[in-house]
Amino acid sequence: MHEMIGETRELQAVETLESNVRSYSRIFPATFNRARGSIMLTDRGRKIIDFFAGAGALNYGHNNHAIKAAIIEYLGSDAVVHALDMSTTAKLEFLKTFSSIVLQERNLRYRAQFTGPTGANAIEAALKLARKVTRRKNIISFTRGYHGMSLGAMAATANHFYRAASGVSLSGSTFVPFDGYLGPDFDTADYLRNVLLDKSSGVDSPAAILVETVQGEGGINVGSKEWLRSIQAIARGAGALLVVDDIQMGCGRTGEFFSFEFAELSPDIIVMSKSLSGYGLPLSMVLIKEGLDVWEPGEHTGTFRANNLALVSATAAINTYWRSQTFSDGVKRMGNLMRSRLDAIASEYGGGFSVRGRGMVWGFDCHSAEIAQATARKAFNEGLMIERCGPDDQVVKFMPALTIDQELLDEGLDIFERSLAASLK
Repeated sequence: MHEMIGETRELQAVETLESNVRSYSRIFPATFNRARGSIMLTDRGRKIIDFFAGAGALNYGHNNHAIKAAIIEYLGSDAVVHALDMSTTAKLEFLKTFSSIVLQERNLRYRAQFTGPTGANAIEAALKLARKVTRRKNIISFTRGYHGMSLGAMAATANHFYRAASGVSLSGSTFVPFDGYLGPDFDTADYLRNVLLDKSSGVDSPAAILVETVQGEGGINVGSKEWLRSIQAIARGAGALLVVDDIQMGCGRTGEFFSFEFAELSPDIIVMSKSLSGYGLPLSMVLIKEGLDVWEPGEHTGTFRANNLALVSATAAINTYWRSQTFSDGVKRMGNLMRSRLDAIASEYGGGFSVRGRGMVWGFDCHSAEIAQATARKAFNEGLMIERCGPDDQVVKFMPALTIDQELLDEGLDIFERSLAASLK
């Protein structure tokens, strides 16, 4: 009781000093002061199992010691931390490591563009480049897609709540239905193909088709291999660039390093951020097929491109986890365990619950915002941090660190099941 009173007082101080725009401090009402792996500790000593992973920015867990060691060594040497886009040893080492371990092993050839530190910065650069390459303006986006909060990225984001807050008219994007949006028997790729072939459809020829292979904020909506390959073919046929937003689903979240590998795609542009740094440090990158790198020097710029400390941690993460297939196989194995357990829970409690996802990102669709909210709130009170997503926040989102051990994973799923059961009473 004393702990809860203390936490309440601290949160009241936050309410006085911080803007109303804050969100996660409301969803997870506690003050955190330490974290390691998949455990966070409040300043009152309460243990919280983290199934949130910094909204996907902490795929390798909090304070990963292998990555931290590289950061500490770099800082201790008085090496360069900020250098705009000047050449540094940290940047060179990252580029060589990423190229050899990630790209060459997958027979991929891309040039890296470092943008401002957020995923939205990278989306802005990708769309700007696509328009420059094709000399077109329109971007094809998908229902329930999410790409960021800056105006260009928001124009390609479907969520009404975010769009309404922009305060301006958002244009430049045409929204079409994502895979399964109109039911399992409706081929939305075929719909898009017909729209783009019909010169009187009212849809302008696109500069790019922007897609998430798994829509995270949209409710863990999963694009099938066949659908994604059709979207790629449609982009090619329309003379548009295929841009894959791998900000949240990249860096191993779906099993492979890139979320599109299972579909054997070859995107023209790949957008990465969140777990790219491996440590929660801001770092964003656009991967561009060589023939499409038509930027003039300095044509797209920013003060905080390629933060060298984040490049050091990113290099350490790649060296630690991606030199062999072992880590990827482990993610898939743990993901299968998650799926089996969540399916069992959905079956046990009825109510039309459903489960969907890939790798180690899963959505438990409660089909009720009230049930999802009550379950997530009870779970946090019992020591589990889980987020909600979907158009009405009716989907409970499971996104633990890829490095979590099975015992802790099971403990978190036990808390979820008890919380769900309590919410249904």
